[in-house]
Amino acid sequence: MKKILAIIIASIILSFAAYFAFIYYSSFSEGVRSGELIKFSKKGIVFKTYEGEISQGISGAQIFSFSVEDKHKEVIRKLEQLQGRYVKLKYKERFSTFSWLGDTKYFIIEVSEEESPHFRNK
Repeated sequence: MKKILAIIIASIILSFAAYFAFIYYSSFSEGVRSGELIKFSKKGIVFKTYEGEISQGISGAQIFSFSVEDKHKEVIRKLEQLQGRYVKLKYKERFSTFSWLGDTKYFIIEVSEEESPHFRNK
Protein backbone atom coordinates (compact mmCIF):
# COMPACT_ATOMS: atom_id res chain seq x y z
CA MET A 1 0.00 0.00 0.00
CA LYS A 2 2.84 2.41 0.82
CA LYS A 3 4.47 1.64 -2.52
CA ILE A 4 1.29 2.52 -4.45
CA LEU A 5 0.87 5.76 -2.46
CA ALA A 6 4.52 6.69 -3.17
CA ILE A 7 4.03 6.05 -6.89
CA ILE A 8 0.87 8.20 -6.95
CA ILE A 9 2.58 11.07 -5.10
CA ALA A 10 5.67 10.85 -7.32
CA SER A 11 3.55 10.89 -10.48
CA ILE A 12 1.64 13.96 -9.25
CA ILE A 13 4.88 15.78 -8.50
CA LEU A 14 6.39 14.81 -11.87
CA SER A 15 3.22 15.90 -13.68
CA PHE A 16 3.34 19.32 -12.00
CA ALA A 17 7.07 19.67 -12.79
CA ALA A 18 6.47 18.76 -16.44
CA TYR A 19 3.57 21.22 -16.69
CA PHE A 20 5.65 24.02 -15.12
CA ALA A 21 8.61 23.29 -17.41
CA PHE A 22 6.35 23.32 -20.47
CA ILE A 23 4.68 26.61 -19.54
CA TYR A 24 7.90 28.35 -18.49
CA TYR A 25 10.41 27.18 -21.12
CA SER A 26 8.34 26.70 -24.27
CA SER A 27 7.18 29.67 -26.27
CA PHE A 28 4.15 29.95 -28.49
CA SER A 29 5.62 32.76 -30.59
CA GLU A 30 8.23 35.49 -30.63
CA GLY A 31 7.89 38.86 -32.25
CA VAL A 32 8.24 42.61 -32.17
CA ARG A 33 5.64 45.29 -31.47
CA SER A 34 6.02 49.03 -31.37
CA GLY A 35 3.96 51.86 -29.98
CA GLU A 36 3.82 54.60 -27.39
CA LEU A 37 4.60 53.36 -23.89
CA ILE A 38 1.57 54.56 -21.94
CA LYS A 39 1.89 52.51 -18.76
CA PHE A 40 4.58 50.63 -16.86
CA SER A 41 4.23 49.68 -13.21
CA LYS A 42 5.01 47.10 -10.56
CA LYS A 43 1.75 45.76 -9.19
CA GLY A 44 0.20 42.95 -7.21
CA ILE A 45 -0.80 42.06 -3.68
CA VAL A 46 0.96 38.75 -3.02
CA PHE A 47 3.21 38.56 -6.10
CA LYS A 48 4.64 41.87 -7.37
CA THR A 49 5.02 41.77 -11.16
CA TYR A 50 6.02 44.35 -13.75
CA GLU A 51 3.17 45.12 -16.15
CA GLY A 52 2.86 47.61 -18.96
CA GLU A 53 0.93 48.73 -22.02
CA ILE A 54 1.76 50.34 -25.32
CA SER A 55 -0.68 52.15 -27.58
CA GLN A 56 -0.40 50.99 -31.18
CA GLY A 57 -2.67 53.59 -32.72
CA ILE A 58 -3.30 57.30 -32.68
CA SER A 59 -6.56 57.04 -30.75
CA GLY A 60 -5.29 54.42 -28.31
CA ALA A 61 -7.80 51.89 -29.61
CA GLN A 62 -5.18 49.16 -29.95
CA ILE A 63 -3.54 48.44 -26.62
CA PHE A 64 -0.83 45.78 -26.23
CA SER A 65 -0.45 44.60 -22.63
CA PHE A 66 2.76 42.91 -21.54
CA SER A 67 4.72 41.63 -18.55
CA VAL A 68 8.43 41.72 -17.70
CA GLU A 69 10.14 39.11 -15.53
CA ASP A 70 12.19 40.28 -12.55
CA LYS A 71 15.36 38.78 -14.01
CA HIS A 72 15.37 41.30 -16.90
CA LYS A 73 16.69 44.25 -14.84
CA GLU A 74 18.03 46.16 -17.88
CA VAL A 75 14.65 45.95 -19.68
CA ILE A 76 12.86 47.19 -16.54
CA ARG A 77 15.26 50.12 -16.20
CA LYS A 78 14.85 51.10 -19.88
CA LEU A 79 11.05 50.91 -19.72
CA GLU A 80 10.99 53.14 -16.65
CA GLN A 81 13.11 55.72 -18.50
CA LEU A 82 11.13 55.54 -21.77
CA GLN A 83 7.69 56.22 -20.28
CA GLY A 84 5.61 58.26 -22.77
CA ARG A 85 7.94 57.63 -25.71
CA TYR A 86 7.65 55.47 -28.81
CA VAL A 87 9.32 52.10 -28.20
CA LYS A 88 9.95 48.82 -29.98
CA LEU A 89 9.44 45.72 -27.81
CA LYS A 90 10.76 42.25 -28.57
CA TYR A 91 8.58 39.69 -26.82
CA LYS A 92 8.11 36.01 -26.19
CA GLU A 93 4.54 34.68 -25.99
CA ARG A 94 3.98 31.69 -23.75
CA PHE A 95 1.08 29.24 -23.82
CA SER A 96 0.01 30.38 -20.36
CA THR A 97 1.47 32.04 -17.27
CA PHE A 98 1.67 31.71 -13.52
CA SER A 99 0.58 34.46 -11.15
CA TRP A 100 4.13 35.04 -9.88
CA LEU A 101 5.48 35.61 -13.43
CA GLY A 102 2.98 38.18 -14.70
CA ASP A 103 -0.59 38.91 -15.74
CA THR A 104 -0.16 38.39 -19.48
CA LYS A 105 1.25 35.72 -21.79
CA TYR A 106 3.54 38.28 -23.46
CA PHE A 107 6.96 38.69 -21.82
CA ILE A 108 9.32 41.43 -22.97
CA ILE A 109 12.93 40.36 -23.51
CA GLU A 110 14.32 43.48 -25.23
CA VAL A 111 13.35 47.14 -25.60
CA SER A 112 14.63 50.02 -27.72
CA GLU A 113 13.47 53.56 -28.44
CA GLU A 114 12.03 54.19 -31.89
CA GLU A 115 11.09 57.27 -33.88
CA SER A 116 7.35 57.77 -33.85
CA PRO A 117 5.73 57.41 -37.29
CA HIS A 118 3.13 60.00 -36.27
CA PHE A 119 5.55 62.84 -35.61
CA ARG A 120 8.33 62.41 -38.16
CA ASN A 121 9.89 65.58 -39.52
CA LYS A 122 10.19 65.04 -43.26
